[in-house]
Amino acid sequence: MEALFTIEFTAYVGIAVILYAIRQATGLSNKYIPSIAILLGVAFTSFESGSFSSEVLLQGLKYALYGIGSVAAIKYAIEKGEEK
Repeated sequence: MEALFTIEFTAYVGIAVILYAIRQATGLSNKYIPSIAILLGVAFTSFESGSFSSEVLLQGLKYALYGIGSVAAIKYAIEKGEEK
């Protein structure tokens, strides 16, 4: 249960929520969502660490991938729920 409250979990859930909100509010095409996720992930990680390095870039990419996966899972769950 402690893992749910770590900064890593909070970061990627936050990015997922922001991505989902951007997608729903603007009707943005799916092809732009990964680029926005990468920008948000790297920006958050560099803000969190206070610098920019290759580790920061990789951590930001990891947050972006988690966020994109979460948005896809939410979208799939909602679509499956509407079919029933």
